[in-house]
Amino acid sequence: MKCLSLMFCKERDIAMLTTSQAQPLFKQRILDVISHNLPGILLCLAITGIAYFCQQIEELLCGKIWLEMLNLALIAGVVVRAVRKPDHLWQPGIRTCSKTLLNIGIVLLGASFSIDAAFSTGPWLLVGVMGLVAFSLIFTSCIGCMMGLPLPQTLLVACGNSICGNSAIMAAAPTIHAKDEDIGATIAFTAAGGLVLVVGLPLVAPFLPLDSRTGGALAGLTVYAVPQVAAAASAFGGNAGHIGMLVKLMRVLMLGPVCIVLSILYARLNRGKIQHAHRAPQMVPWYIVGFIIMMIARSMNVIPHELIAPLSFTANFLTILAMAALGLCIDIRSVFRAGRPLLLTEGFSLLGLICASMLLLKVMF
Repeated sequence: MKCLSLMFCKERDIAMLTTSQAQPLFKQRILDVISHNLPGILLCLAITGIAYFCQQIEELLCGKIWLEMLNLALIAGVVVRAVRKPDHLWQPGIRTCSKTLLNIGIVLLGASFSIDAAFSTGPWLLVGVMGLVAFSLIFTSCIGCMMGLPLPQTLLVACGNSICGNSAIMAAAPTIHAKDEDIGATIAFTAAGGLVLVVGLPLVAPFLPLDSRTGGALAGLTVYAVPQVAAAASAFGGNAGHIGMLVKLMRVLMLGPVCIVLSILYARLNRGKIQHAHRAPQMVPWYIVGFIIMMIARSMNVIPHELIAPLSFTANFLTILAMAALGLCIDIRSVFRAGRPLLLTEGFSLLGLICASMLLLKVMF
């Protein structure tokens, strides 16, 4: 009995010693991770601050925001990279912003969208938007192949134009293992195309035979970012802004399903390579699953209403940080090398999207 008691006390002392040793090791590990990533994260935060300052100047001089912080952060990152490429000290934090924090932002973005709102006008408009997104994806993919654009960039252009611009590109890129150079070049050209739409729609609005409802729907079907949709739809007056935002929401709802399909297709096309590398294929990225869960939770009123705005702000802030990090990874020369095929694919894709949207509106309204 005494022997058993001694054994128990010895095991307890060993366990306590192990626990006492593990706590400092855990704290040291946390400190190492923070110090390892902190320089790059601070650099991305500084670039985000520059983007915010530039946006304020833009609004002051122009009276409205044409280029959002997302695009300005990307441009600022590219400029910093062109002046001096960040060395190994900055790289871990830059990767954390462009990967981990971005994925968290995508998950939180799901709380901004409600499935109920998409069905508020009936199922047929949603079906029409889904069909338009599918058409644009296929059409853009065909155009990209004809222009000789690499498949990853073709798919990124297709997702960006068809769904929601930068957010769709950033969400789809990891599912097809796109390179940072491809992502950056695609975002640069897609942002330019989106800016053309935002500026062009109000200019041609007086010449289009569209009322406020169809005009707002056209803005929602073609323009990328939510604030840009509101700006473009306002030219049509009436309740154009409301219908435009609603249609835009329907397009965003396609982000999850499209990324899931891309993940499955990529896993199947690269099954042999993945098995050869002894790694199991990731059929659906965790952040897309999280995005869908958050969207369902919002629709079921599980998320308190007062948390929606902070979650949306956090998602947007993390995405801007990721854009700054992405800009730091882009060699501007690679953008120019990809110029002509990417420019033609982007242009024809937008033209096809606009024509298909006009046809859909003529059929449905």
